[in-house]
Amino acid sequence: MDAVSQAALCRAATQDVAWIRVEETSSVGAARRVAGVLADKLGCSPTRVAEIEVAVTELGTNLVKHATEGVMVVRSVRTVDEAVVEVVAVDRGPGIGDMDKVFRDGHSTSGTLGIGLGAVLRLADSHEVYSELSAGTVLAVRFHPRRTRIDTTGDVSAGVTRPINGEEICGDSYAVRRVDGRTLLMLCDGAGHGPLAASASQLAVRVFCESESSDSEVLVGQIHRALAGTRGGAVAVAQLDEGAGQVRFTGIGNISGAVVAAGQKRGMVCLPGIAGHQARKIRSFDYPVPADAAVVMHSDGLTERWTAQGRERLFAGRPLPIAMTLLRDAGTRRDDASVLVAKLPGG
Repeated sequence: MDAVSQAALCRAATQDVAWIRVEETSSVGAARRVAGVLADKLGCSPTRVAEIEVAVTELGTNLVKHATEGVMVVRSVRTVDEAVVEVVAVDRGPGIGDMDKVFRDGHSTSGTLGIGLGAVLRLADSHEVYSELSAGTVLAVRFHPRRTRIDTTGDVSAGVTRPINGEEICGDSYAVRRVDGRTLLMLCDGAGHGPLAASASQLAVRVFCESESSDSEVLVGQIHRALAGTRGGAVAVAQLDEGAGQVRFTGIGNISGAVVAAGQKRGMVCLPGIAGHQARKIRSFDYPVPADAAVVMHSDGLTERWTAQGRERLFAGRPLPIAMTLLRDAGTRRDDASVLVAKLPGG
C-alpha cells in the first residue's frame, strides 16, 4: 500500500479539543458555546447545532446538580470519511445505580431542561457509558452533522489527551492505523509542554501516518530520526495482531504500556532514551493478548498506580470509557496527559 493511501487510513483521531470544568451554571453555558461553534465548523445545519446545544446543556446541568468534580470534553472526532462532534461528561461520583431509569426517555431530574438523559441519547447518533457507584460516570455521545446513526461497534481503539494546567494545547499526540488485520497504535509525549512539545508529537503523528511500513520497530526508528530537529520526546508504537493474538511493543522513553485481562495488568517494556536525540537501541517485545484483553498506552501524565484488579467490568467495555476513566483516576494536572486504549475486534 502506498504512502498516500496509508495516510488516508490513519486516524490522527481528534482535533479542537476543549476541557471544561462544569461545577457551576456558568460553565454549562461555556460548554454549550464551545459545542455550538464546533458543530457549525463541521458543517452542521442550524437545527442540528441547536440540538447539540440542547443536549450539551442537559448533560452539563446534570453534572452541576448531581455530580462531583464534573468535567466536559468537547472535541471533533475525525475518521476516514466523517467528522463528528463528540461530547464526554466525566465525574467522580456518585455514579448511576439504575441505568435503565436514568436513561429512560422522558425521565428528568429537578433543575434540568426537563428533556432527560434519555432524550440526549436520542438526539445523539451514538453513545457509550460506564459508571461505578461512588467512583463516578463517563458518558460519551457523538453527533453527526446529518443525523445518521454511527456504528461504533467496529471501533477497536480510542484515546484522549489533556494539556497541563494553564495550557490550551497538549504536547502529547496519538494516532491509529489499521493495516492487514492489525491495529497500529502510536503515542508520543513531546518533551516539556506547550507549542514546542506539540510540534514534536504532531510530527511523530505525520511520520507514523505517512510511513509505508507497518512494523513497530521500523516506525519507531523513523520517528526517532524525524524528531532530531525538534526538542524530542518519548514515543511508542504497539502492533496489535488479531490473528496471532499478540501485541508487539516498541518504545523509547517514558511511555507506559500494559495488557489488561482477567483483572491482571501486565506491563510492557519501553527502553530508556529520548526520541530524536538519544536511543542506544530500538527493540521490540511481544506479549500475548487474550480475546477479551485491553491494550493500554499512556504518557507519564498518568501515574502507574492505576490497577486492573476488581475492575473487570471496566476493561471488558469499550475503549473510550476505559481511556477516560483511567485519565480521571490516574491523571495529574502537573503535566500533559494522554491515554490510548485498544482491543481485539469483538473483544
